[in-house]
Amino acid sequence: MTPTLLAIDQGTTSTRAILFGAAGEPLHAEQRELRQIYPRDGWVEHDPEEIWAATLTVCRAVLAKADAPPAAIGITNQRETTVLWDRATGRAVYNAIVWQDRRGADHCARLVREGHGAAIQERTGLVVDSYFSATKLVWLLDNVEGARAAAERGDLAFGTIDSFLLWRLTGGKVHATDATNAARTMLFNIHTQAWDDTLLDLFGVPAAVLPEVRDCAADFGETERELLGASIPIGGMAGDQHAAMIGQSCFAPGMVKATFGTGCFVLVHTGSTPAVSKNRLLTTVAYRLNGETSYALEGSVFNSGTAVQWLRDGLGIIENAAETEGLAAGLSGNAGVYFVPAFTGLGAPHWRPGARGAIHGLARDTGRAEIVRAALEAACYQTADLLSAMSADGAATPTALRADGGMAANGWLMQFLADVLDVPVERPRLTETTALGAALLAGLQCGVFASLGDLTKSWRLDRRFEPRMKEAERQVLLDGWAAALARVVD
Repeated sequence: MTPTLLAIDQGTTSTRAILFGAAGEPLHAEQRELRQIYPRDGWVEHDPEEIWAATLTVCRAVLAKADAPPAAIGITNQRETTVLWDRATGRAVYNAIVWQDRRGADHCARLVREGHGAAIQERTGLVVDSYFSATKLVWLLDNVEGARAAAERGDLAFGTIDSFLLWRLTGGKVHATDATNAARTMLFNIHTQAWDDTLLDLFGVPAAVLPEVRDCAADFGETERELLGASIPIGGMAGDQHAAMIGQSCFAPGMVKATFGTGCFVLVHTGSTPAVSKNRLLTTVAYRLNGETSYALEGSVFNSGTAVQWLRDGLGIIENAAETEGLAAGLSGNAGVYFVPAFTGLGAPHWRPGARGAIHGLARDTGRAEIVRAALEAACYQTADLLSAMSADGAATPTALRADGGMAANGWLMQFLADVLDVPVERPRLTETTALGAALLAGLQCGVFASLGDLTKSWRLDRRFEPRMKEAERQVLLDGWAAALARVVD
């Protein structure tokens, strides 16, 4: 029987399971939306038990349609989101603090004022920001009654969502993460590929709470038989953006991918040597396989798909995301309307946690179509800002940008992206490349695939969008965006 691979894709707004065939083709899929919890301005949380229940539900539903258990499971996850749980009970001591959460902003500002910014960035490749896990973990240790003492006794375990799910799936037998997720905590040294004692001391984090760091394709244990009906090996793990690099077959230096989901994340492969950004981009682990690390430069935009979600759930001017393509295409231009979706601050290359969203250029005849189009355009302008920063850091103009994520299904958006970037945009047949990447990593570990070369066969082009906008028009649009952005930044 041809082997299959199960991917668990636990994202910011939903939990998904997809069963893939050995050629990378999706066979069965299930998804559950995830409730967002906003205790106060700038705070974002998830219920870990809701995440766990949804994970079991979607996995069981997919496997019920399968002829046999999969050869292995791969896990990909929303990065930086922080969970602290009791080792004895497996229960979280508090809600998961989501990557978008800004409660650690003051702590980060204090570290920078005290002169620690350069040292942290040198070790981790990260700009000091509450986006990352370290200050979220510190907040939990200092604000949940008894947490710090319990952590120092070794009674608590810390992890990003991948670690939490792995712990639950293995019945508490495995407390581990992979190098990509570890690299997003602001506690991991990307050069030594180990937890950094200097950073642990600086943040006051007990080493006893930390998971073991493994390669992205590795032995992560087996599932408890009663959970999914069989003991299934867990062989792959990567943060969502890194899994997308795998799914997009971005294995050569210079290749660029952009994922349009809750946020927008652009990564350019930089090879075996970490590139240092002078333009406030992140140096991160692209993936680690067979003990060898590949690196990337990353630009992280906090709000992209959330703008469309807000149009639906907040304003109620659309019923579903699919409507946006027709509304945007029905206009001859943007009528000077710009939407800066800084709901939870601005990420790269600005790093302004206190910024908030704004819509500029409203007129009496502005309608829902103009606002919808502005939300879509914002994803493209923010991507252009990231590519400009990458260019300033010495990256060559890409021959093409590979786009994925839920928003990539919007053909108007992909064409506008190519026009604004003046770079061809390639959309694969399967835009859910994060799940595919997790499955491919699991396949590498269990022997379904022999090498990275085998993985490239799973990537298939759906459509290539060629730039067709005139330079003068492009510049007018980018100038309008820069003016709107400046008002928010100021």
